[in-house]
Formats: sequence, structure tokens, C-alpha cells
Amino acid sequence: MANGGIIGPNVVIQGSSTTQSFTSSTTFTTRCGQQNILVAIVAGGGGGAVNNGGGGGAGGMVLTPISGIPVTGLTSYPLVIGAGGAGGTYAPGTPTLGNAGSNGSDSTGFSLTAKGGGYSGIGSPIAPASFGNPGGSGGGGGALDGTPATAGTATQPTQPGNSGTYGFGNAGGVGGTSPSPRSSGGGGGAGTAGSKGAGPGGTGGAGGAGKDTSPIISSGGIYAGGGGGGAINCGAGGAGGPGGGGNGGGSGSATDGTANTGGGGGGTANFPGVTNAKAGGSGIVVVQQPAFAPGVWSINDAYNYKKQGTWVSPPPTLVDYLVVAGGGGGGDDRSGGGGAGGYRTSFPGGTKLSLAGGSYPVTIGAGGAGSGSAGSNSIFSTITSAGGGAGTAGHTTPGGSGGSGAGGNGGGCSVGPGPSTAGSGNTPPVSPSQGNPGGAGYSNPTYQGAGGGGGGASAAGTAAANGFTGGAGGAGSPNSITGSAVNYAGGGGGGTTRQSPAGSGPGGAGGVGGGGKGGGNCGIRTAGTVNTGGGGGGGGVSFFCFLSGCGAAGGSGIIVIRAPGGANISASPGTNTVTTLPAPAGGCKVATFTVSGTLTTG
Repeated sequence: MANGGIIGPNVVIQGSSTTQSFTSSTTFTTRCGQQNILVAIVAGGGGGAVNNGGGGGAGGMVLTPISGIPVTGLTSYPLVIGAGGAGGTYAPGTPTLGNAGSNGSDSTGFSLTAKGGGYSGIGSPIAPASFGNPGGSGGGGGALDGTPATAGTATQPTQPGNSGTYGFGNAGGVGGTSPSPRSSGGGGGAGTAGSKGAGPGGTGGAGGAGKDTSPIISSGGIYAGGGGGGAINCGAGGAGGPGGGGNGGGSGSATDGTANTGGGGGGTANFPGVTNAKAGGSGIVVVQQPAFAPGVWSINDAYNYKKQGTWVSPPPTLVDYLVVAGGGGGGDDRSGGGGAGGYRTSFPGGTKLSLAGGSYPVTIGAGGAGSGSAGSNSIFSTITSAGGGAGTAGHTTPGGSGGSGAGGNGGGCSVGPGPSTAGSGNTPPVSPSQGNPGGAGYSNPTYQGAGGGGGGASAAGTAAANGFTGGAGGAGSPNSITGSAVNYAGGGGGGTTRQSPAGSGPGGAGGVGGGGKGGGNCGIRTAGTVNTGGGGGGGGVSFFCFLSGCGAAGGSGIIVIRAPGGANISASPGTNTVTTLPAPAGGCKVATFTVSGTLTTG
């Protein structure tokens, strides 16, 4: 190269595709950042039947298109794997000559249902015992003397929603004498219908072919073949359909449907001795998580494309966020608790932010100072959470509004009795709401008044019910964006007077999520917890105890950004951190900002 050459490893963009097969019921968790998957869901196959009985129908199959179906990253989805249906049993001396088997059980996952395969008809002279049963794929008819033995129909393609749109199943083969010769029918498969035995000597009908999933799912295979029908006298049993269908009995032994294929069970013959029929195979779920943005280029190629202006920038990174503003400070002298900082998040399940490569400023809102200052806003990208409302002194002054509102004031012996106005939450308004209102304060000429609790992220502050007990701060909200549940944005407790019927004058408790306790009877009010956005506790009676009377400060805010494991992100300054979460979080990267700084992506 003209530049003297660049030597280096290949550059791999994002993660590779993964495929997993599930053979028993469990819970599947998507990778961090995964937005779509490819799925094959196969139900349990139906049981075969005795005495020239038909073959069991295959379990229904749901196979998504190559575009896949949408999922949410790092989310658990329950998977149910259907069991195969039991084979029929011989019952000599009864009118029907046998007992029917059973349908296979359904398999489910990702709001999709694959229906169990239908059991097959007995080789009986009595209808409808000789009829195949409906199922994901239908069971084959028995070798009934004198009339056709109806085959079971396929129910999978008629299921509601995508279970039918992406569903595959077919009818079994008819049994009986019409058309000639008299023979059993094979069970239907996901790919083709079952057949009626056509050969000489009472040959059993072949099971329908299963369906190949490999055009959609890497390392896929053929699943859901129909069971073969049983022969008459010394004839050959019907072959099981490709995809795990069991063989019908006759000159050879009947076999079960193969486990974890959804294959139908084989029917049995009537000679040289009737035996019980065979069970269907259990189902399976196969999940492929496609690569997010697969591609491999050498560093030389990357350099040349960039130089020519033809290098395509990497796709935007989709990130979850938690943005909590600073909590409001509590007011002085029997005042309301400070409101919690505004709480806004996309985690879990909300709308993510799309970030192109570059630098993004991060602003962490400070907690409001004690004695009645509002908290400051926290800002990241297009998301702004409003600072918590400030507690205010004086019965006639409403509590401050903000992300969550401050509690109302307690006033004093010169005012009242009665409640006072609290501050409003979710100010300015956003959806979903970022907070709640404070609780009303209460003035009482005898006991001198108590403040209401500040609002929290998940609940309003509690009103002061009388003039001597402060209202509790509203509860904050738990969030596990960091990998463990932490409560944020609790409201501050309201302050109260020293004088009460019992002489206690308790301040209101702070809301869970960093809310500070209100002052009362010389009990020290406490500040909102740092980096939770908790509201500060309201002050108690200033002329009895100075430290009790002054309002406490609100807690500072916090911002957390969660990105897929393949993303390249960094946080500055060094006080802020980037960590990689262990399993089962799939290697997600979490940037935590406790002070203002910069997030860099790409």
C-alpha cells in the first residue's frame, strides 16, 4: 500500500449467530440487545393404533419466516415441550378390538403454540373407532372392513395468529377398503399428508414427510414426520415419514416416534399376534439468535474504504437508560419534605435510545440545599428529569412542584387548623410520569402543625393527619438496570412540632429510595441519600432545637446507561464507571454516572 501498509487482525462487527435446541421445558433468556429470533416449535406426535391400525399424526410445527419474530433483549421466555401421545392398546373380545391412543401434547413459546399430533384409528369393524383423530397433523385411519376409515384433519394451519400463519401440518391417510385394497393410513406429517397403503398383501400406509427447518435455521433438521400404518396379516408395515415418524408393524416390528422430533407413533399389525401400538415422539423448540450486525473486514480493507469515503459507519447502538434528577431540599420549621428528583427510565421493556458513534454530555442534577431549595435537573441525550420540588416555610406557601412535589407546610399556632397545599409532581409533564405530588401539611393551633411527605417516583407523599405527626415521604421505584435491584427517588418525610399529646412529635419517615427523615421534637432531620434523587427531610420546630428546625438537603441524582455487550462505550471522568455484567445478563455493558461527565460510543 502507498502508506507503507497496515498489518493487523480482522475486525469483527458485533456478535455471531447462536442456535440452541431445547428438549425439555425450561426458560430461555435472550441476549442483551437481541431484537429478533428465528424459531421452530414442534409439538408431541400422536400415538399409533392396534390391529391394522393407522399411524399417529406428527406434532404440529411452527416455523418463523427468515425475518424472524420480535423479542426484547435480556428477557426470559418460558418454553413448554410437549410429550408424545400414548400408543393404543389391544382389547380382544371388545367390539372395537382395541383402545385408542392419545394425541400428543402442545409445545409453546414466544406466544406461539404448536398443536399435538392426532392419534390414529384402530383396525376395527366399528366406526368411528377406526377414524383418525384431528391434531397438529392428523392421525391415519384404520383398516376397517367394508367402508373408508376417515383420516384425521390437520389443525395447526388453522390456529389463531402467527401459530397458524407460520404453522405446518397435514391430514393423515384414509384407511379401509375404498379405494382398494383394504389397508391402513399413515399419519400426516408437517411436510406432506399421510398415504393409504397401496401395495399387495395388506401393506400399511406410509407416514407423511416432515419439514426441513434448515432453510430458516442454521444447523436445522427435519422434524414432525407421520407414523406408518400397521399391515394386514403378513404385509409390510408402512414406513414412518422422514422427521422421526415411527414405522408401522407387519413383517417388521412397529416403532415409536423418535424422541424430540414430534414424529407420530407406528400402528401395529394383526398377525402373527396383535401387540400394543407405539407412542409418538416428544416435541422440541429450536431457537436461533441472529447476529446483530455480522461482518468481518481486514484492517487494510477498512482503511482503504475509509480513505475512499465508502466505509459504512457502524449502526447506531440501542441503549437503555435511567435518569434521576436531584431531590428537593426540605423546608424549615414544621415544613413539608422535599420532593424526589424526577425518575425516567426505559428499563425494562421501554423505548430505548438510539446513539450514533460520538460523545454525549451527561449532567447529574445536584440535590437542593436544606431550608427549601429545589433539586437540579439531570440530562442525557433527549431525556431530562426535573429536579424535586422544594419544601417551603409558612402555612400559606404551597410546597414546591417538580419531578415529584414537596409536602405541604405545617404552619403554626397562629394559623389553622386545617391542611395546606402540597407541590405537584410530574412538572413539567412527561409520559410515562416522572413523579408524584407531595402530601398536604396540617396546621393545629394547639400542637403547632406538621408537614406532609414529599412525593416519590412510585407514590405520592403522605399527608400529615394531625398537627403533631409528620407525613411519610412517597416510595421511590426499584430498578435493576445495573444488574441488581436498587430503589431510587424516595420523597422526604415531613417535619413536625415538639409539642404533641404524648410529647413525642415524630417526624415523617423518608420514602424508600433515599428519602430523608423529617425533624421533630429535637430529632435530627436527615438528608436525601447521595445519587438516589431522594428528597430531604422537612425541618421541625426551630425555636426549640436549631438542628431539628432547619430543612435537610436533597440527594444528588444519577444516570445509568446500559448497552449491548458488543457495544464500545466509555465514561469520563474517572469517578464514573463502565462495568460488564456477568451471566445471565449476557455481557451487557453498564455505564454509571454519579457526577457530570461524558459518554463516548463507537
